[in-house]
Order: sequence, then C-alpha cells, then structure tokens
Amino acid sequence: MEGKRILQEAKEILDWLIDIRRDFHENPELSLEEFRTQEKIINYLKGMGIKDITKMANTGVVATIKGKKLGKGKVVALRADMDALPIKDNKSVPYKSKIEGKMHACGHDAHMTILLGAARILKSKEDNFSGVVKLIFQPAEETVGGADIMIESGVLDNPRVDSIFGLHVSSEIPTGHIGIRYGQMNAASDEIKITIEGVSTHGAYPHDGVDAIVVSAQVISVLQTIVSRNVDPRKSAVLTLGTIRGGTQENIVANKVEMTGTIRTLDMDTRKMVIDRLKKTVENVAEGFGAIGIVEIIEGYPHLINDNNMVEMVENNAIELLGHNNIHKIDIPSLGVEDFGYFLQKIPGAFYRLGCRNEVKGIIHQTHNDLFDIDEDCLAVGVALQVKNALKVLD
Repeated sequence: MEGKRILQEAKEILDWLIDIRRDFHENPELSLEEFRTQEKIINYLKGMGIKDITKMANTGVVATIKGKKLGKGKVVALRADMDALPIKDNKSVPYKSKIEGKMHACGHDAHMTILLGAARILKSKEDNFSGVVKLIFQPAEETVGGADIMIESGVLDNPRVDSIFGLHVSSEIPTGHIGIRYGQMNAASDEIKITIEGVSTHGAYPHDGVDAIVVSAQVISVLQTIVSRNVDPRKSAVLTLGTIRGGTQENIVANKVEMTGTIRTLDMDTRKMVIDRLKKTVENVAEGFGAIGIVEIIEGYPHLINDNNMVEMVENNAIELLGHNNIHKIDIPSLGVEDFGYFLQKIPGAFYRLGCRNEVKGIIHQTHNDLFDIDEDCLAVGVALQVKNALKVLD
C-alpha cells in the first residue's frame, strides 16, 4: 500500500531527521528571535532543490512545492511552529540545549524536523501530483500568536490555501500512535490584568487609608466562585491568577496591588460570561471596601476547532500507516491553547497529536518540563503521516 511505502521512505531518512532535530534542540531560540533557526530551515530547503522560499513575519519561512502532473490541483499547507521556551534544559543527553535558560521543551524542534522531512519526500514525488504544497514554518506560537501574524502577512494567499494540517508531539501517547479529536481540540485563552487602587498610610493607622492588599485578598477569594458557581457544570472553564505584586514596605498600607492571570474556556458564551463576571466582581468588591478595581482583558488565542472531514482524512491515513489499534480518540478538549486555531478560523484543517512517549527509554515527561524529550522514532511517523495527508488532499 502507498502509505506503507511512504512510511518506509520516512524511516530510511530517520538518521538525517535525528541530526536535524538535535541541532535545533541544541540551539533553541525564543519567540521572534528564531533567526538562526530560520536560516537553517532555508538552507535545508534549498538543499532539497526547493526554490520558492520566502521569509515572512520577521523570523518565519514559507516555501512551496509545485506538482508537475497535469491539472490545476489544490493547495494544501503543512505547518510547524519554531520557538523554544525560557526553561533551563536539565536533561543528561549529548544534545541538551547549549543556550543557558532556553530549551525546546514543547517539541517545536520535532515539528520543524518533521516538516522538513515531509518536504524532502514530497519534493521527490512532485512529478506524481498536481497542485501545490505550502510549507509554513511559523514563529512565536508560545507567546504572541505567530500564526495570526503569518496570516496577516499573507501566508494563506498567493496561492490561496484550501486546507491545512498541523501536529503536536505528545508524551501521553506512545510512539507509533496518534491522537485525534473531531470538532473542538483546544480552548480559547484570555490574559487578565487586575489593578486594585487603595490609599496608602502609616501601618500603625490603617483606618486612615484603604489597604489594597486586604481588598485584593477579598477579590481573590470571590473570584474563585465564578467557575464553581457561575459556569454550567456541564461546561468547562479555568480562571487562574498567576502573579500578585503590591506594597513597598512593611509599615506602609499598600496603595496598589497588581495581579495577572489567565482565563481558559471552551465556548464563546462561557468566555463572555466569565469575563463579564470577573469585571463586575473586581469592580464591586473593590468599591465595597472604598478602593478602585480595574480590569484589563487581553484577548488571547481562539478556540481550535477541527474540520471533521479533515480529521476523518487524518484518521483514515493513520489507519493505513499505523493500524486501527494505534489511533486514539481524545475524549475531551484540552484547556491548553494552540494558535493553530487562527488558521482554522480561515480554512478547513486538522490538528492532531503525535505520540512520542517511550517508557523503556525514560521518555515520559510532559511538555514545558525541564526534562522533556521525545522518542526520536516518532519523527518518521510524523513525516509519513504529513506526506500522506498532503497527497490525499492533492489526489
């Protein structure tokens, strides 16, 4: 079967893939700083004979492979994110990060490698398909939503993309397996900034001021009721305050406290309700103590909602490659966020999980952990499935 042949081709270049992944892993770059990574990607693509390569969104890359078979064909995109995280790499491996305090702790090094591998195989098959494969190497997934920046820069145009596929390695799923979900895959996020303004005074005479710290404590307590008492128990939401700063000295009543946090929701109605309740709670509780409560909401990533037809295509392709028993249906959406959702607001596509767990090798740690690693055998699986996905659309 074609799928098995593609998987074998991917396995034949596994050593090459591992070398690329380890180079990326040793040299991580944070969001919007991916300049070395960008140049490496361009050089790899040029080495494959791909000529249509463009820098985009400062540190991103977009390239196209045009099929030579007669016929207009469709345009399919494959996407990989590029950025690392500000985490110290504490693994004891030869390829650990060389950059202090920076690490590919979310697998983006693997994602780029898989896309380069897919590009290599698709380039070798360009005589056998019509249409266009667009390769999207996207910066800043971890911070400012590089997908949105790439879209604004025109990555889905010239030629216009018909559909898109993305993946993310998962240490919860064994190597050789994938995880899929029809419909909603990830939550939406919003950033919270709360300011409580009181009146400072001497700590010995608190009645002469308004203690912003005491008011903040009350606000924090009441905010815990939004999810527990205002969100429909059949739905999901998370409201987390991650930082709090206030006060200048032990004997001064604080006149200001600043807090930041995040909201995660799975539908627009809940998202709006949580934000509305948060604003009213902060403002009203603060007012009740004679303080002023100010809320700023910074809209984050949108919900990631897969196109069911595209997920079905991934599932069928994976069954051909890996077998029925290696396909995991994800029961509930993740409250984590992923800026691939921006692409899916514009065009149909599918985002899925690629297993990279191997307990025998000790590869068990979650993403965003200082010991995170992947079973590099997963690289060939990811390459084969992305190639198969692209060819299926073009066929």
